[in-house]
Amino acid sequence: MISRERLAARFAAMERITAESDQPGIFRLAFTDSDWKGRSHLIEWMEEADLSLHTDAFGNVIGRRAGRDNVLPAVMFGSHGDSVPGGGNFDGVFGILAAIEVMTSLKEDGFISDHPLEAVLFMCEESSRFSAATLGSRAMCGKLSVTELHRLKDVDGASLYDVLKNRGLDPEKIDDAAYTAPLKAFFEVHIEQGKVLEATQCSIGVVTGIAAPTRLRVHLHGHADHSGATPMNMRQDGSCAAAEIILLMEKLAAACKEPPAVGTVGVIQVSPGAMNVIPGEVTLGIDIRSISRETKDTVVRDLKAGIAAISERRHLPYDIKMLTDESPVMIAPAVVNFLSQLCQEAGHSFRRMPSGAGHDAMHWAARCPTGMLFIPCRGGISHNPEEYASLDDIVRSTELLEAAVRRVSHRDFSF
Repeated sequence: MISRERLAARFAAMERITAESDQPGIFRLAFTDSDWKGRSHLIEWMEEADLSLHTDAFGNVIGRRAGRDNVLPAVMFGSHGDSVPGGGNFDGVFGILAAIEVMTSLKEDGFISDHPLEAVLFMCEESSRFSAATLGSRAMCGKLSVTELHRLKDVDGASLYDVLKNRGLDPEKIDDAAYTAPLKAFFEVHIEQGKVLEATQCSIGVVTGIAAPTRLRVHLHGHADHSGATPMNMRQDGSCAAAEIILLMEKLAAACKEPPAVGTVGVIQVSPGAMNVIPGEVTLGIDIRSISRETKDTVVRDLKAGIAAISERRHLPYDIKMLTDESPVMIAPAVVNFLSQLCQEAGHSFRRMPSGAGHDAMHWAARCPTGMLFIPCRGGISHNPEEYASLDDIVRSTELLEAAVRRVSHRDFSF
């Protein structure tokens, strides 16, 4: 049986050990000491559930529970443990704590599945440190190379390759992190990170598709000059060009109605950053998402064309670097129907809905039947210290996850 008290205690423990004393929120930035401390606690709870643990070359942790026939494909479920800087205590960690709780409940009930079961803790799902998301699941799906590990660097210039080495991992063996065994299914539970479920008073969201990000870094090469001595018509002001680009991003994304798109300029770096100096170098970090590949590609194309026009008109050189360009994923209707049926059987209010955020689950949909459940978060707030999900909703969705795992892990079950 899913334990409400145990879940509450483990959420509290994760918050206590990974919050900064002098700043609000959670600081489990990938591979930092805080993230590693949280990871150690999650591993400890996996061990308490009597799981056999395997750590791959990227640091992902797979906890396996044997079935009656271990030749059969495993049923996998889990999520990530890292956070954005100053984030909340539910994004990601809810999914892995739910997975561990399901394994613990099955152990306590003496349940033996036909198929083996695997709870997975993915590393580095957030893009906050290396400007690329879902890196742990990408590594497990064979989508991460040694070259990329050298290329991806944090704001301090540390490469992901060196960060992995410093954690006692072997980045040269990143190819060995690829999970090549067949899977019967993959499940992930997560907070919605939006306002739809709360606004419609639904307890559960059954995900129908997952939007994928395209991320760009735009460098505008203006010219720093004296703010008082340089006439307005003689300036190459990088920040003014940036302002036009930011508003263009908003306009292009807002024009996409069905399927929708969203665009965010979440990073703005201005140099030299003095009130009496015209901004010269400006860097923008841009995130564009849609559940439609065609829609997203159109927005990216039009944005690039607009940046070129703005820069030409302002006589201001620029360059654009593509950081990541991932494809949206549609969840198989049979899996959506299955999870919807579980909600109906349990008497829970639910709605089918797309995910605007990317998740680890998106990398598994091409490998096996993949399903995802959302729960509401208060005010739709996420990536923020005020992020909150109720314990009732956490328990409810964890029970649904357990029901899904019990049913799918029968030899005779098929979607």
